[in-house]
Amino acid sequence: MKVVIVQMDIDWCKPMQNVERAEKMVSAHPDADLFVLPEMWATGFVVEPEGFAEQEDDSVALSWMKSVARRQSCALSGSLAVRLADGSYRNRHYYVTPTDVYYYDKHHLFTHGREHEHFTAGQQQVIVEWRSMRFLLLTCYDLRFPVWSRYGWAGKYDAIICVANWPQKRMDAWRVLTHARAIENQCYMIAVNRVGEDTACSYEGGSMVIDPIGRTMVACKENAEQSLVATVSIEEINKARNRFRVLSDGDYPMV
Repeated sequence: MKVVIVQMDIDWCKPMQNVERAEKMVSAHPDADLFVLPEMWATGFVVEPEGFAEQEDDSVALSWMKSVARRQSCALSGSLAVRLADGSYRNRHYYVTPTDVYYYDKHHLFTHGREHEHFTAGQQQVIVEWRSMRFLLLTCYDLRFPVWSRYGWAGKYDAIICVANWPQKRMDAWRVLTHARAIENQCYMIAVNRVGEDTACSYEGGSMVIDPIGRTMVACKENAEQSLVATVSIEEINKARNRFRVLSDGDYPMV
């Protein structure tokens, strides 16, 4: 499977401009199977979403994801700040295929930034199967909580997709935690962060794909918009897990 990580800058609260930016980067890879965009890629990380989050059933960004999935026969993953029909706000990580829309609502809201004061947290893990691979969806701050994403406890999967707005000042943690999640779960880690600046932080990117034994397969340049391709396969996952059987010795219930 060809996975494209899309490390992009984000125009603050301008969904149409961000759709156009993403379109240019995605259309450069017409034969990819999966595109992964950052957290809140259409607006930037809006802690106070009132007046900025799109209505879910009328979202320009979500409509574009559906359109590209159909046009290129691919899947797209990335989170959006959306307002639901009941008036609540979600940091919703969408996984869109040509025929279906799946989503995961961020569970660990960023209390340090007061995200929990405005958004409603999700209460369950979500694993999506696409072209014979199983993807666990995570969003930014979730990365710091290994129990939530633990293989077996969270479910059985082959790759983690973590989309983020992870600030430059905490990049050492980003590099360690992304590799740790791949190693401890013997899975691919597809980690996509943004670049640029918003009203509170600077972002340098650090988007990468890591293999099941912790090796970096591809990594975007710092402080630059870039899209890179990595090939992931279920065969490599099975080979790594059969060669070194770590998962069967874990301290967690298997499902």
